[in-house]
Amino acid sequence: MVSVGKKLFGTSGIRGEIGSEVTAELALNVGKSLGFYLGGEGTVVLGYDTRTTSKMLEHAITAGLVESGINIIKLGMVPTPLVGYATEKFSADTGVMITASHNPSKYNGIKLWNNNAMAYTPEQEKIIEDIYLNKKYENTSWDKIGSIEVNSEIKEKYIEDLLSLVNIEPGFKVVIDCASGAGSELSPILFRRAGCEVITLNSQVDGFFPGRNPEPNDANLGSLKKVVKATGANLGIAHDGDADRMMAVDETGKVVDFDKLLALMAAEFGGTIVTTVDAGLVMDVELEKVGGKVLRTPVGDVAVADAIIKNNASFGGEPSGTWLYPDFCMCPDGLLSGIRLANIVSHKGPLSKLLSNMADYPNIREKITCSNEEKIIIMKNMEEEMTKAFDDIKEVNNIDGVRLSLNDGSWVLIRPSGTENYIRITLESPSEDKANKMKDICVNLIKSHIN
Repeated sequence: MVSVGKKLFGTSGIRGEIGSEVTAELALNVGKSLGFYLGGEGTVVLGYDTRTTSKMLEHAITAGLVESGINIIKLGMVPTPLVGYATEKFSADTGVMITASHNPSKYNGIKLWNNNAMAYTPEQEKIIEDIYLNKKYENTSWDKIGSIEVNSEIKEKYIEDLLSLVNIEPGFKVVIDCASGAGSELSPILFRRAGCEVITLNSQVDGFFPGRNPEPNDANLGSLKKVVKATGANLGIAHDGDADRMMAVDETGKVVDFDKLLALMAAEFGGTIVTTVDAGLVMDVELEKVGGKVLRTPVGDVAVADAIIKNNASFGGEPSGTWLYPDFCMCPDGLLSGIRLANIVSHKGPLSKLLSNMADYPNIREKITCSNEEKIIIMKNMEEEMTKAFDDIKEVNNIDGVRLSLNDGSWVLIRPSGTENYIRITLESPSEDKANKMKDICVNLIKSHIN
């Protein structure tokens, strides 16, 4: 979906509705643009998720790349993290994943990865966008077109490398909900080979996502919660459509707090941790216990990855469940997050107890529907309007939207979504009553600008 200030790329690659925003023609020309950017030579790793339109887009971008002289290694239907992993392992020039991640079935998109498995930066995307919009690309001659290779062996290497990072106690039972997405094959295999007893939900590949919406949030995980509790499982794991994210259900059948889950993993690594401006205060509290330090970036795995590299951080992630592990690969990995969480719980659990020891802060996450044009209008004077609406402001952070920190520990963030037609409100306060009042102020500020 087109993001604020951009014509093609959002905060997580290219994403939009099929037909109106994302088409086979777009994919063809993005392939040509990427081929031109790569100088008409080199190798691209290509994968796609389970959406009904993914093969269509894969065929189109393949044609554009090959016509530009680029060789392709096709992985087929795979999780996004495998594309990042394979791009690095094959020393390819770029990785391409056809996916719309957690968006509903009618959406699809394209995300690009560097040869170090980190997603393309905004600067790189801007160059691709310029080539695309100005049609600077060109076809190679008939005798220099690229080749196409299919590789399925890399899946086994990926599983083996993930298994080398954990040692799960025997008898651990896990329920995995793959949303009928790209993790449906490999995630259950990974957990079984780690020695877990595995129960699967929505692990039949289906681009209509019949079992649930692919976004792994509380509203969509009713079946997972019930099955975890009914079967006496130690843990429930939920993936999104391309399995770069992971959310968890504890042994009581409760979807765990996003911020607490992120803080739990961060404390396991310690040192310098990178998270985003929408992450809660529990991260700071838990890292302080282990002598760690928290750095905040704009929302998006690219910003997190960049900060991890620049600051030699040990771990980074977003409350959404998009987590990065520099000791393994710089591509967000929901399978690795799931298996590492299972490892922690099997040795230190149960999960509900581990999280109950953390501080609670009333947390509200709200989203208000608005068009991309309205986002620009709403955000234009948002900092000025928020500073007038709130008292006792300690700090103003505008690296991504506007985040105010107040002297009583409360904080509030208003930012435009880079992947959907929403303005997002995120806030915390020591007082639930104050949290609700802060939310009402922000909702009124935003709605006052929407026609």
